[in-house]
Amino acid sequence: MIQGLWLLPTLPLLGFLILSLAGRRLNKKAVAYTGTLSVGLSALFSLLVAFDFFLAAPQDYQYTQTLWEWFSAGNFSPKISLYLDSLSLIFTLVITLVGFFIHLYSTSFMKEEEGYARFFAYMNLFVGSMLVLVLSENLLFLYLGWEAVGLCSYLLIGFWYKDKANGEAAQKAFIVTRVGDTLMAIGLFLIFHSLGTLNIQEVLTRLPAEYSEGSTLPLIASLMLLGGAVGKSAQLPLQVWLPDAMAGPSPVSALIHAATMVTAGVYLIARTYVIFEMAPLVQTLTAVIGAATLLIAGFSALTQSDIKRVLAYSTISQIGYMFLALGIGAWTGAVFHFMTHAFFKALLFLGAGVIIINLHHEHNMFKMGGLRKSMPFTFYTFLAGAASLAALPLLTAGFYSKDTILWYAWAGEQSSSIFWIIGIIGSFITALYTFRMVFLTFYGEQKQKVYGQPGLSIKIPLAVLAVLSIIGGIANLPENFGNIQWLSHFLHHNLPETHYSHATSETLMQTISGIIVLLGILTAYQLYLKSSSFAGRFRQTSIYQYWLSGWGFDYLYRALFVNPAVWIARINKADILDYINIGIARLHARWHGIFIKTQTGKLRWYAMGIAMGAILAVGVLVFLN
Repeated sequence: MIQGLWLLPTLPLLGFLILSLAGRRLNKKAVAYTGTLSVGLSALFSLLVAFDFFLAAPQDYQYTQTLWEWFSAGNFSPKISLYLDSLSLIFTLVITLVGFFIHLYSTSFMKEEEGYARFFAYMNLFVGSMLVLVLSENLLFLYLGWEAVGLCSYLLIGFWYKDKANGEAAQKAFIVTRVGDTLMAIGLFLIFHSLGTLNIQEVLTRLPAEYSEGSTLPLIASLMLLGGAVGKSAQLPLQVWLPDAMAGPSPVSALIHAATMVTAGVYLIARTYVIFEMAPLVQTLTAVIGAATLLIAGFSALTQSDIKRVLAYSTISQIGYMFLALGIGAWTGAVFHFMTHAFFKALLFLGAGVIIINLHHEHNMFKMGGLRKSMPFTFYTFLAGAASLAALPLLTAGFYSKDTILWYAWAGEQSSSIFWIIGIIGSFITALYTFRMVFLTFYGEQKQKVYGQPGLSIKIPLAVLAVLSIIGGIANLPENFGNIQWLSHFLHHNLPETHYSHATSETLMQTISGIIVLLGILTAYQLYLKSSSFAGRFRQTSIYQYWLSGWGFDYLYRALFVNPAVWIARINKADILDYINIGIARLHARWHGIFIKTQTGKLRWYAMGIAMGAILAVGVLVFLN
């Protein structure tokens, strides 16, 4: 089945074409089948490809499929070519499987919405574009998928475009991520100018052979690639677009946060890890950005009242953990956390969508409460995702993936006690804001009437993702649990293994991490369930308002960039450059008016004009001679 690799991105893209061209003529059932089955078949083929791949010998853990030559310009001939290895396979499995369940969920969630076919067309394009990104053999083809997912995020965040706020949120996401995309494009130009190729494997092979560690090319190239990753994955200082992206429907949020857009930056750095290893300064900067982001976003999540914005800041924070892992060389830890995060974050967004839709579009957690009895299925599945996000010890996938990162931060060869302390503080904050969300939403007095219950097409994705959020950790259980750590060994063929340099017991560090999480949950219980006054008093503090505003980044960017641009646009409504074009047009119009007057229709005037022209021409020739 591995020869059918081309089907993985093609099937969702084919669904996009069908829905784009014929969507208006299809009924909703046909639209749902087209959108969901195209992604479902891609997920099925990805499982079959994975089965073939797992049976291969380790030395065959790479497979290239060239479809055709894209274009040829001098010595540059990039190809439409797919490359499969253990890294791209794991991303492909997560994208297609999680994407399928989100599509299945959407068939019911979006059934009453206008633009049903348009929604599924965009969603299919999103999945297909992300598959192009992770399966590309060369960086130019990867960049095509990279820009396509940016376009899809714009279309889907602004899906309800009749609301001005949604359109502005979509524009914000598109513009902010363009900053990172521009930096990435500069990096690609630099790599091609220096090496004459954008083939990923050639770049990763030739760069260490032709340049020394710390030299200018790896330093600048990795810095530019990091800029692209920071923009796409909403890390400091380009994180401001993601909370506002909640303007889109809940399935869109689930897809952006779990399987596509924001994980693209993690994939890019993991894919080009050789470049980052040759620039230790930039690799350390990656860890610093991740550590700072996970703390800042975590504190902001503590102040949000909108359930989806809590989850949005949570995503920024969890991606921060992945960047921290990448920066300290814990490559497999970052990929492991990406996988488990996809499960529980998709589950939480889909669960939040059920709550919102059945409470007549109420987003405020302080206006919910008591829903565990009236929405038991949603409660238990949401609780599974929340426990995994909080990294509840021993029972959840999130515990094992986050603990892997914390262990490497403490004991890895590039470890730092500062990074470990930040990670531990982040664990406490994560547990606190996660169970704050759970207690405010599902416990206490019920403040809203529930108007419905989820159907089967919603329950199935929630149930499957809940199970994966619990058992997903078996993919890489620590050695002291008797597991062979197949994920790490499998990825080791494409990512370097991270070695320990510290004698501290891993079990001891896991125990400390687990205790911190339990303390966070207990604190949330004391402050938001047992105490009825803390939340109100906390909202009156200045630090609450500061965290609520996202640490003032939006205010800063409006002051530095948005307001000056708007001011210039207002005072320059009649663009001075337009005067040049208008002047040329008016000059031509006047000349045209003059020549019109010569068109009298009288033959004698035409004859006289010809005679005068001939005399003038002869006179000029005589004068020149």
